[in-house]
Order: sequence, then structure tokens, then C-alpha cells
Amino acid sequence: MSTNDLQARAVDIQPPGEIEKRLLESTPLRVKLGVDPTAPDIHLGHAIVLGKLREFQDAGHTAVLIIGDWTARVGDPSGRSSTRPMLSADEIEANATTYQEQAFRILDPDRTEIRRNGEWFATMGLEPLFRLAASTTVNQLLRRRDFAERIDSDRPISVLELLYPLMQAYDSVMLKADVEIGGTDQLFNLMLGREVQQAYGQRAQVAMTMPILPGTDGVRRMSKSTGNYIGVTEPPEEQFGKVMSVPDPQMEEFFRLLFPQEPGPSGHPGDEKRRLGRLVAQRFHGPGAGEAAEAHFDRLFKDRAAPDEVPEITVAAGAVHIPALLVDALGVASRSEARRMLTQGGVSVDGEVLGDLDVDASALDGRIVRAGKKRFVRVRVS
Repeated sequence: MSTNDLQARAVDIQPPGEIEKRLLESTPLRVKLGVDPTAPDIHLGHAIVLGKLREFQDAGHTAVLIIGDWTARVGDPSGRSSTRPMLSADEIEANATTYQEQAFRILDPDRTEIRRNGEWFATMGLEPLFRLAASTTVNQLLRRRDFAERIDSDRPISVLELLYPLMQAYDSVMLKADVEIGGTDQLFNLMLGREVQQAYGQRAQVAMTMPILPGTDGVRRMSKSTGNYIGVTEPPEEQFGKVMSVPDPQMEEFFRLLFPQEPGPSGHPGDEKRRLGRLVAQRFHGPGAGEAAEAHFDRLFKDRAAPDEVPEITVAAGAVHIPALLVDALGVASRSEARRMLTQGGVSVDGEVLGDLDVDASALDGRIVRAGKKRFVRVRVS
């Protein structure tokens, strides 16, 4: 893989010209990517940076994936207007366990160095923490745009959040990273990593930022918290269906970032979405998955038929609160969203529109509840 290929699609590479010099060296580079397990799923947005790490891996360099089990306890403040809620150690561990398996859908497991930053942070005493804190200044940290905006609007910044970029930088020190990859929102953290490495007497890493994929709403970045994501381990039918909801103007960007080797969209938007949906399903589920997912989609939405296999849930006799059912059994984001779907006619029972908030369980027994276009569940009464 050429030097130009390894730099392809990057938004920023700092300092200019440095990556070309390092790629001429005889020793393989240590290329770092950090992910914090703040949610259980890796989505297509993560696939952009993971794909770039795979390119370095295929070019013979050492791919180092950091699963930030300790940085996740702080929460990355990048792009945030408020402090992230803290996750419990059990939640982080459960998420971290799934991240490695999901990342290996993109990375070669035999050539990937997996590390957790709990290896060094879990036993870090005050003296090394003091040395790390002394490697930068509060003035530097407060130059971050998100911190500056919070100060201007009198929104709080915790001392813990100030530690986050230092912790990410210290990961680079412990790994002796030559290159660090991140999204465009990570440039401050990556550049601080360079400064902290130098403070520890190391050669500063090259910072490479990659574009951020928009979500299925076409407005906000793809994110689990906003529900506009496509998970890499979701069933192929779900992946295909979600791709079909991506707004037409974003199709060019999805092709460019996820499948740069494929020709960009040039035909009818609906046909191009189908092609993208097939590519996504095939990438993560293997040959034939795309065509099968497309056939499922057509039967579901063209023929308006329920799938052959519908998951079942059991409810107790008595009143069933439909918004709670939609959240718990059908994956609707919130009860307020469920109520909105009910008022807009987006919920049905065996094809009949349902508008009531509470329904007797006997009226649902054995019937299929449908939310939106692609979520089904059969209800049984215990």
C-alpha cells in the first residue's frame, strides 16, 4: 500500500510532511487507535477509523487498539456541551468485552495488539499522576473549543474532564505510539499527545484525523446515544433497512468513507441506497447477506408482510402500557418517542392502527405488534 493510500481520506495530518518521512523508515510504525466502551455497540462511524487502522495493518505496521476501560470512566468531553454521566465498572466491562469481538470484524485479530489502559491507570499512584499533570497547563486545556464554549455560557466543567485529554495522551506514552488516528473531533487530544510524549522524552506521534460519518438522520454525527446509528453486529436485515432511511444527499459521503474502492452513487437514489445496503450487510455478515437482506426488505415493505420468524415476548394478564412495551420489546428509544409514534399512527396490531396508551393483555395475545416499518413482536399472555 502506497504512502498516498495510507493518507487517503484523512482530514488533517500533523505535522505536515512527517508521515511521509516515517513511512520511509525500515521499522514498522506503531499506529494507535483508542475507543472508549461507553456503549455496547460499535457502529459504522467507528468503522471509518478502524478501516484506516486496518490499512496500516495491511501495509505491515503494528495496529494497536486501545480499549479505554479507564478513560471511559471519565468520558471524552470532545464535542460535548455538558458532562457525561459516569458509567459503572460493570457497565464498562460488559461493553469492553463486546468491543474486541466487534472490532475484529474489521481488523485482523492475528495482527492486532489489544490493550486496555487500565493496565497502567488502575495502579497509577499520585507521584506519576503529578508528573503527568505537570506536563501541560490549565491554559492549554481550556483552549479546547468545547471547554471554552462552556465557560462562555457558564456551564460547568469538572476537574475529572480536564484529566481526559491527559489520560489519552499518556496512553501514547505507554505505547510509544508513532501515529494516532481519531475523528476530526479528536485533533486537540491527538496534538496534546504529541506534547506529553515530548515531555516524557519520546518522539512525538503523528496525528491523523478522519472524517466523522453522519447518522441515518443525515444531520447529527452517527451515535448510539441519538439512535441514528447502524451497528456492525446488527442483523443484516436491520443494517439494510437503516441504510434505506439515509437521506439522499448523504449517499455520496457514505460511499466515499465506507467503500472508497466502489464507484460513487450515480444512478437513482433508491437504487444506490440498495447497493449501499447490500455492501454494508455483506461487509459484516459475508457473501450473500446483502441479497438476502434486500429480499427481506422487499417482502416486508413492498408486500407489507411480517417476517417469517417474529420474536415473542410474554406479558402478564391485565393492562399493558404500550409505550413501555415499545421501549422494552421493540427497541424504541424512549417512552416519549413511543407516545409520538402512537399519536402519528405508527403502531399497529395485526395491521390495525393502535392509538391507545393502555390495552388489556387479552387483546394482544397471539397477535403481532408492529412499531414503524421494521419492528415486530408477537405478544403472549402468561
